[in-house]
Amino acid sequence: MIRITSKLPQTGTNIFTTMSALATEVGAINLSQGFPDYTCSPELVSLVNKAMKDGHNQYAPMAGVMGLREQISIKLEKLYGAQYHPDTEITITAGGTQGVFTAISAAIQPNDEVIVFEPAYDCYAPAIKLMGGIVKSLELAPPDYRIPWDMVRRLITNKTRMIILNSPHNPTATVLQQSDIDELTAIVKDQDILILSDEVYEHIIFDGQTHHSMARYEELRKRSFIVASFGKLFHTTGWKLGYCVAPALLMQEFRKLHQFLVFSVNTPMQYAVAEYLKDENVYLGLADFFQQKRDYFRSALAQTRFELLPCSGAYFQSVRYSNISDEKDTEIAPRITREFGVASIPTSAFYSRGTDHQVLRFCFAKQQETLDKAVNKLMKI
Repeated sequence: MIRITSKLPQTGTNIFTTMSALATEVGAINLSQGFPDYTCSPELVSLVNKAMKDGHNQYAPMAGVMGLREQISIKLEKLYGAQYHPDTEITITAGGTQGVFTAISAAIQPNDEVIVFEPAYDCYAPAIKLMGGIVKSLELAPPDYRIPWDMVRRLITNKTRMIILNSPHNPTATVLQQSDIDELTAIVKDQDILILSDEVYEHIIFDGQTHHSMARYEELRKRSFIVASFGKLFHTTGWKLGYCVAPALLMQEFRKLHQFLVFSVNTPMQYAVAEYLKDENVYLGLADFFQQKRDYFRSALAQTRFELLPCSGAYFQSVRYSNISDEKDTEIAPRITREFGVASIPTSAFYSRGTDHQVLRFCFAKQQETLDKAVNKLMKI
């Protein structure tokens, strides 16, 4: 008999895989998983081809192509007034998830406590548990999903090692406000607490609001791993290209693990993105691009029986269905997929206790034609 003891015995196939597979099975429109159904920039593709033809097809440096790290450094200083040294404080990763996993792995020891705000993207807790850490969950509730900082203070102990933040937030589409930054700063000041800031949607923020990156604030920057994604930025989720920035002391530990997880990531794409990033309009225009999609989708959804929740960032729209059905979200989401041909994500999947607020999440990073077809189907509910 061959046996293996699972390190994640409670973990099965994630909800994104499940709902996307169901959408494919029944031929439904897939608004569940967060990926675009339109092409990326032809110029960016040409730059990748050029990098390949120029011979950039072997291993990149472990920390990433220096030209790309330099462009990231320039971008961070322009946007947030933060200086990150390309040589010691920036590492290119195989997507945002790898950056998150590596940061947690580098920082968390057995019995360290990590505060996670739920609903939470599903890669945080498993990484913490694999390192022997303890997940301290704090549940947020619709419609605004605001962080109750008085409760955060109650969760802090002498074992608290990290707080994980995600803004703009997946799945709730909320963003941190200045008041949140003030509260967070007061909590961690003079404490040995790290921050992991998942900022993969940093450029998708609406209505003229500010993205409060940890890089903006010295007290937070000096203790933060910040993870970002070129997949979200350039509509290339399949390229699995991202980066992590952190002070040199933290990045030194990050790279110790990074070199044994992936060593380095896709070389020609790094050269292409380094060149593409020289035009700041490719990221500065992203908010307007997605706000048009958000406004269009919300206007169309308003014709359905769903109740729209606020959407301030990222490319997800959450809706309540309590005036439609009393079903659990894990029941109604598959039913709508099968019977009406539109796949969504039940947001209870983002809570460790499966808390059900009767909320579904739709992704609107789609062509207008796709959104029109989806809404026409949803109007029949």
